[in-house]
Amino acid sequence: MNDSEIDRLIDLADDLVQRALRRGADIAECIARSGNELSAKVRKGEPELIEEAGHRAVGLRVIKNRRVALTSTSDLSPEGLERFVSDALELADLSQEDSFAGPADPDLLLRGAGADLQTFDPTSSALDAATAIAWARTGEQAALRYNPQITNSEGATFCRTTGGFGLVLSSGFRGGYKGSYHSLSVVPVADDEGGKKRRGYHWTAHRFIARLDDPRSVGEEAARRTLARLGARKVPTCEAPVIFGPDVSRSILGMLAGVVMGGSIWRKSSYLVGREGTVVASPLITVVDDPLIPQAPGSRPFDGEGLPARRNVVIEEGILRTYLCDSYSARKLGRAPTGSASRGASGGVGETTSNFLMLPGAMSHDELVANTPRGLYVTEMMGFGFNPVTGDFSRGAGGFWIEKGRLSFPVSEVTISLNFDRLLQSIDAVANDLDLRTATAAPSFRVASMTIAGSLSVPDKGWRLSPQPLSFEGEWEQLQAEPTSLCTPESWARFVPPVECNVTTASTRLRHHRPGRAPIKENAKVRGKDGDTRHLAQRQHSFRLDQQAIQELL
Repeated sequence: MNDSEIDRLIDLADDLVQRALRRGADIAECIARSGNELSAKVRKGEPELIEEAGHRAVGLRVIKNRRVALTSTSDLSPEGLERFVSDALELADLSQEDSFAGPADPDLLLRGAGADLQTFDPTSSALDAATAIAWARTGEQAALRYNPQITNSEGATFCRTTGGFGLVLSSGFRGGYKGSYHSLSVVPVADDEGGKKRRGYHWTAHRFIARLDDPRSVGEEAARRTLARLGARKVPTCEAPVIFGPDVSRSILGMLAGVVMGGSIWRKSSYLVGREGTVVASPLITVVDDPLIPQAPGSRPFDGEGLPARRNVVIEEGILRTYLCDSYSARKLGRAPTGSASRGASGGVGETTSNFLMLPGAMSHDELVANTPRGLYVTEMMGFGFNPVTGDFSRGAGGFWIEKGRLSFPVSEVTISLNFDRLLQSIDAVANDLDLRTATAAPSFRVASMTIAGSLSVPDKGWRLSPQPLSFEGEWEQLQAEPTSLCTPESWARFVPPVECNVTTASTRLRHHRPGRAPIKENAKVRGKDGDTRHLAQRQHSFRLDQQAIQELL
């Protein structure tokens, strides 16, 4: 990929724009792309997969009488391009009018080349499949040799992506740029008690090959993380502080990105509708979208509509300052765009983030853990338990239990939950370990208290719930059954005052042992007054738990 290739892509896009205008389009916008991807996977020292592919394609957006059509093709022959333009115009005639459709304001377009953000590594083209295999093999071998307990591997993968595009808008914009990205990941496996397998992983990534971590250090760190998972177990259900490590904090920030998009706001599919200018997070939290960081994964000189890149402060010391808008969502909301548009391969436009970052705090990662007397340190999350409309958040998690400021033992098979709005506002410490391996990134941070649903066990003192019947308000009739034993005083406190629960959460809370009885399983049945039975694992039901008791029938 070189500058002459970008010029050819711009010329191709310009030609297609002019064709569409000559044939009746009011507005025509074209993006022409080309690139190359290489992926090499090694498992137990042997190459398992090698993929290399190149692509060259164009996407066209035309607007005719406020009717929008999108088309794309990889057939760049003269006949294919002629048919491509014809299809776009025909689709526009069949589309429905949209009064908000249109290009960005021409007065806002970038003039000139834009900043040089060092998004492309010129040495990328010299990295071939043999080199990629060598990187992956070195990383995996380092992991397998680290400790005899590392007995297997899910492989090591090296990826290289290079590409560029040219964008031409009939409103007066011409531009393009190129980029590169490289990554190496290693996933070793160790044998644990009970025939279980534990996997860990580590990875490195950067636009520039020279900035990648040494593959041996990547493999050794992956091995250390795998060994640290041995002996993982559940913890009793409780309320406790939760620290999100940097590999999962970016996932939390990614959820926030989805609810600050202008499209989510005008569609009213975000819990942050109408919250601009109000407190939505802890005063420790500042979140920015910054496309102007040199060599960062999400950097760009202009957005998908040709607007100059700019830094947007989304949350400032806990206060929501702006939504991220392209021109369409900005018109819907009656405001100016924020330079946050993306242009897809088909030519379509929508909002996106660039380098979406939670700014780091003052304390180190080790200080953050040391200042937490007791709690859960999360290193991985599973599932998709987030509702952007209500903010409800519940995810499977694994990590380490913290006692007296130290990681004491590994934890698995727990669920963490808290409304997302409260989660952000309950952050009481932020570390300084921000890294830019990905375009969405956050440092480690601590939430003061979350519900951790794990295992329930009967203490020696035999705590018990009230013998009064439990009321399920909602889908189920009132249930009548015998009282059950309770696990811990902490869990008893969690039912006072009444709390809203879904069935999955409740079934986790109901898992406990009674003297002389088998443990209640997640699929246990409960029976109402009408004799109807339901499984606790049915997710579609929700109800209210109060302190009168939990009743169950095996």
